Amino acid sequence: MPTIIPESDIDPSLIKGKTVAIIGYGNQGRAHSLNLRDRGITVLVGQRRGGQGWKNAVSDGFEPTSLGEATSPADFVVLALPDESMAEVYEEQISKAMTPGKTLLVCHGFSIHFGFLKPRQDIDVVLAAPKGSGASLRKEVSEGRSMAGLVAVHQDVSGQALGIALSYTWGIGCHSTVIHTTFEEECVTDLFGEQAVLCGGIPELIKAAFDTLVEAGYSPESAYLECLHEAKLITDLLYERGLTGMREAISDTAEWGGYRAGKLLIDESVKERMRQVLGEIRSGKFAEEWVAESKTGKKRLHHMREEESRHAIEDVGRRLRERMLKMDDN
Repeated sequence: MPTIIPESDIDPSLIKGKTVAIIGYGNQGRAHSLNLRDRGITVLVGQRRGGQGWKNAVSDGFEPTSLGEATSPADFVVLALPDESMAEVYEEQISKAMTPGKTLLVCHGFSIHFGFLKPRQDIDVVLAAPKGSGASLRKEVSEGRSMAGLVAVHQDVSGQALGIALSYTWGIGCHSTVIHTTFEEECVTDLFGEQAVLCGGIPELIKAAFDTLVEAGYSPESAYLECLHEAKLITDLLYERGLTGMREAISDTAEWGGYRAGKLLIDESVKERMRQVLGEIRSGKFAEEWVAESKTGKKRLHHMREEESRHAIEDVGRRLRERMLKMDDN
């Protein structure tokens, strides 16, 4: 069973004496690098020369180097790279510099859990996953707060792998609520949550509701405001108060209507399709398809992206947001 780690069980000294290499200066990599540096920890940034990440690292006061050059002198190596390319980049540019005794950390268990990345057997391999974007992590820590996070151990050669991973959560600002889990659980639940709810379920529900109102003769503007714009109100309440607290904050009419329609829309057939999604994630089918898609240049992804951008909700949304932002400025 996952365990919530008491903050008193985290020893910051285990990471304080380490030289940490952050490989990749994107969403997570930037936040980790800045938060660690603010803690007084030595950070080396490995990044492809000339890219936006390289420019951002220089702008933030780092002196980025190649991935191998950052890895070689480091005790602790963090892979903050895209899931689909992590294994290939690791094998080609990092693996030779991963000498015995180092610690390898990933922010998401995808590549290791599904067997794309096979680290050597004489190093610690751990996971530390903030439950939020890198930008959100940086903002929370900059404002004196901590973000919830997960830790897991894949290989424990030193006998201190868990302690070191926990210490790293202190370094990046995920120490107040840390859940000890497994690579498998972190990976599968993360992918499922993205697909079934956050990035798949919610957008499709919003579009379907928008289309239903417009097809019934109601204005796209009203449909947009009701089905997409006001979603922030509810998600903010859910984040702050949970389901019951959200319902306490809305009208009785909205609560009654939600109970009545929610069960009609999200029935056992939806759960059965969710089980299908979960099954394809757990079996590795989704992971294999995604890695294969990336090797083709992500043609289908780009086609889907272009197709979605042409949906009517995007046009009305751009127009309304532009007006609302102008009003906010005034």
